[in-house]
Amino acid sequence: MSFEKLYVWKKSSRLAVDIVKSLKSCKRYGFVDQITRSALSIPSNISEGEERETAAESARFLYFAKGSCGELITQLYIAIELGYIPKQQGMSFICEAKHISVMLAKLIKIRKGVVS
Repeated sequence: MSFEKLYVWKKSSRLAVDIVKSLKSCKRYGFVDQITRSALSIPSNISEGEERETAAESARFLYFAKGSCGELITQLYIAIELGYIPKQQGMSFICEAKHISVMLAKLIKIRKGVVS
């Protein structure tokens, strides 16, 4: 299956676009760069893993994507606290990132052959 067909890749790509757009007027360039990297890392690692030759390699990159979800969630909480993102919008992004993380955990189990 190509990564473009994966719902989790589509959702994480959309989230990355939405986050980048929401921060385009933020002048804290170091922060914007870091949160952008985290957001972009999720769909990028999904696609890179799916392009690998084995399920084990795919799972490894899905773990990287899941780790980036945690990093992104932390940065979103900080962005809300600092007033870089409105609270309601930030909480919506956090909810979406948590959902993506759950989806990644399930896909990792599939790739590792541990389907429940």
